[in-house]
Amino acid sequence: MNASKISTNWHEANQRHLLAALAVVRCALEKYSAKEQLELQAQQQALHEAVAAMSAPSALDRLCRIFSLSLFERDLLLLCAGVEFSGEFAKLCAIAQGDPQRLYPTFSLALAALPNPHWDAIAPNSSLRRWQLIKIGEGSALTLSPLRIDERILHYLAGMQYLDERLAGIIEPLNFAGDLVPSHQALAERVFGVLSQTPKTKLLPIIQLCGTESGSKRGIAATICKILGLNLYVMPAQVVPLVASEQENLIRLWTRETILSPSALLIDCDEIDTNDIARATAIIHLSDRTNSVLILSSREGMRMSQRQAVRFDVQQPTSQEQSAVWQEALIDLVPQINGQVNTLVNQFNLSAATIHAACAEAAGYLSQGDEKNISGILWDACRVQARPRLDELAQRITPSADWENLVLPEAQKQILRDIAAHVRQRATVYETWGFAAKGARGLGISALFAGASGTGKTLAAEVLAEELRLDLYRIDLSSVVSKYIGETEKNLRQVFDAAEQGGVILLFDEADALFGKRSEVKDARDRYANIEVSYLLQRMECYPGLAVLTTNIKSAIDTAFMRRIRFVVQFPFPDAVQRAEIWRRIFPCDTPTQGLDATQLARLNVAGGNIRNIALNAAFLAADAGEAVQMKHVLQAAKSEYAKLEKALTEAEIGGWIE
Repeated sequence: MNASKISTNWHEANQRHLLAALAVVRCALEKYSAKEQLELQAQQQALHEAVAAMSAPSALDRLCRIFSLSLFERDLLLLCAGVEFSGEFAKLCAIAQGDPQRLYPTFSLALAALPNPHWDAIAPNSSLRRWQLIKIGEGSALTLSPLRIDERILHYLAGMQYLDERLAGIIEPLNFAGDLVPSHQALAERVFGVLSQTPKTKLLPIIQLCGTESGSKRGIAATICKILGLNLYVMPAQVVPLVASEQENLIRLWTRETILSPSALLIDCDEIDTNDIARATAIIHLSDRTNSVLILSSREGMRMSQRQAVRFDVQQPTSQEQSAVWQEALIDLVPQINGQVNTLVNQFNLSAATIHAACAEAAGYLSQGDEKNISGILWDACRVQARPRLDELAQRITPSADWENLVLPEAQKQILRDIAAHVRQRATVYETWGFAAKGARGLGISALFAGASGTGKTLAAEVLAEELRLDLYRIDLSSVVSKYIGETEKNLRQVFDAAEQGGVILLFDEADALFGKRSEVKDARDRYANIEVSYLLQRMECYPGLAVLTTNIKSAIDTAFMRRIRFVVQFPFPDAVQRAEIWRRIFPCDTPTQGLDATQLARLNVAGGNIRNIALNAAFLAADAGEAVQMKHVLQAAKSEYAKLEKALTEAEIGGWIE
């Protein structure tokens, strides 16, 4: 045929080819049913012309080639497709089988009516059944059972591509419209090199992308597939079937999908519990049995049993790359802020996607005309976007105190100010002045707050968080510390990894439970307990933010920690002068008071935390009585607090309070 007559519209040509192929099968049915028929030779000639007009192989030809279908299997598939495309096929089936109720094809009909028949076309291991190209309904016998083409295959023959609906909800398409930062682009090209250089005779290795930033790993995976010309789909590890039969069906459907449409699968293992042995085993089995391009996204990597795996560690974008992303994102938003980008980069270790999200959030405030406080808006947007997911292991504390609320000797206050200065200036000293180039050890900023309960340790942490405008997380020791070997380190790793992105302040309350003295090794439990302490030492030294430890007993802290802790603040029990000052500041301005004498109240020999409890209780008593807070209310509240402390109020403390 003349090349000019070759169709450039594949879909139109594919449709003509399919109709011509169906006409050949229909002719065979008509011949078998002894009806007046069109010449088979003419139909075959029309099919040859349709093939010649194709600019690329038709969907039918591709399907037959990739699944190695015989001519009889091809015609059988077309017979089933014809019933779906045309009601005339159904009528012909009924006529050919001599039963008006049999408006469907059967294998018995195919054996009798189609050329080149062979019995194994419908065997369980045949391509038609193994790849679920056709389905066999219920019937009195196998050969008399209804045959039906699979819906995904039917649409494929018509030239339509879509994900099999049985995979929907399990496997979803992943689209990535952004650009990678240079270091991530280079990593994607390295992965492409590994995959492209693998001999065709060998199974492609599994690509493992390891790290804590899920968004960056997805972007890298999408870029790899774009280079390879593959569609990328993602499957959360939580939905991987545990039942063998369900997993086998999933593997078969996905493998068929990759044959029909060049695709790759990303299994997202970032959120799975490493102790879930059944889930991990299912993921490994699925990975070993999947022949397509397979990418695993996980925090630490997984050990495969059969298929080779190549690991790539995905780091956060470098400071320079983050700065470039900020510059690009802000150039249209607020060009005048570009000079302050370094402040954001120095504090927040964000991915490109998170930076764009922070800018989008800030744009909402700017649209309301609040351009004067753009620096603060961007800072708070970064805090929100970088806020770690620590709900199960930590409690976020919203700071509500400032320096005025903190009653401490000047020496202790000065140390707290020094801590704030170290956090603010760490980028200048470490990066600009070159201290980080000397080594990462010892760059973590840590502080130990030691003192009796209620002396203001947690309050001081709140003051620092308010001063630095950073989130404060109190670590829930009951969730972190585990009796199972290795679990404590895993939980702490999650805490530190999540916290590093936003440089939050970590508060280990009653830290002697975690940072206690290492014991002499007498058994396996002692050895692993010491490993936990050693791991904490390592992470504390490298954590770029501020970690605050509080303890009631300073001597209980391991000496190895004491050597590595940069600041130690001893919170003394407040004397009478300090207690009086606390009482003067304890009631908010809006609280009505009457006749309160701070000097007399300071005779109560309790710490600041107890003073707050007494003041709060007194306020409730006064509010319930419809009165201003008076000495009598404080006296009643003090009696309750002392009873809780199992102490007795003395005459020296409350004498002369009430006439």
